[in-house]
Amino acid sequence: MSTPPTPPGRKPRADAERNRARVLAAACALFEERGDEVQMPEVARAAGVGIGTLYRHFPSRQALIEAAAEQRFAEILHVARTDCLRDPASGCGLARYLDHVGRVLSESRGLTASVAAAAGSSAPGGEMLAQLEGAVQTLLDQGRAAGTLRADLTVSDVYMLVGGLSAVIRTGSGDWRRFLALAFDGLTPRGDAPAPSVPAPER
Repeated sequence: MSTPPTPPGRKPRADAERNRARVLAAACALFEERGDEVQMPEVARAAGVGIGTLYRHFPSRQALIEAAAEQRFAEILHVARTDCLRDPASGCGLARYLDHVGRVLSESRGLTASVAAAAGSSAPGGEMLAQLEGAVQTLLDQGRAAGTLRADLTVSDVYMLVGGLSAVIRTGSGDWRRFLALAFDGLTPRGDAPAPSVPAPER
C-alpha cells in the first residue's frame, strides 16, 4: 500500500519541529540579550519564520517565554542527571550542580527577568520541579554517603540556597562563586570530612 501524500499546504512534521526549535533558539538569544523588551515580531525575524508560523507554535508571548524557561530547566536537569551524578564516591555532585546553575543564571539574566515578569517567578514548577527535586535528592544521598554533606540537609535547603544564589546574580551584589564557596561551608558536616570543592570554571 502506498503512503498517502502530505496534504497540500501542510509542512512535514520534522519541518515544523525544526521551525519550533529555531524560534526557541532565537527567543532565548534575544531574551538573554535584551530581557523583557523583546516582542514577537522580532523573534520571528530573528528565527527566519513568518509571524503566523511563530503564533502556530506559541500562541502568546507568555507561552513563548514559558517554553524558553522550560528548555533551560530541561538542560539543567540533563546536566544534573549526567555530569553531576558521575563519580558518586567523590560526593561533589551537588557542588557541580550548583556551579552549573550559577553559570546558567549568570549567562541568561535577561531570560530570567523575562520569565519573572511573565510568570511572576523564575522558578520551575509542576513536573519539571518534581524531576529537578528528584535529581537533587539523589545528589544529596550521594554526598551524605560520601561524608561530604551534613545529614540533615534537605532538598528545600538546596533550593533556599539557589534562591540566594539567584538574588546575588540578579542584583549584582557580589561574586556568586564566592557565595557558593561560603555556603558550602555550612553544608558540610562538622569534623574531619572534606568539603566538596566547587569545580573551576570551564575555559
